[in-house]
Amino acid sequence: MTAPEIEAHGWRKSSYSGMANGQCVEFTDLRPVHAAIALRDSKHIPGPALLLTPAAFADFVTGLTGRN
Repeated sequence: MTAPEIEAHGWRKSSYSGMANGQCVEFTDLRPVHAAIALRDSKHIPGPALLLTPAAFADFVTGLTGRN
């Protein structure tokens, strides 16, 4: 996937992103065209995006929040 293809899906800021120290994570669901969820640092938008499988993304969220 190219950056414009990912951008077309729109990004959402995580509700768990901290306001202090600028810790902000955004994600977009690419499953309509690619079996992945993309994550990026919203402080560095032109930087790379991490692509995770839906299962890996669920594990990531569970690890952060402690909820299933």
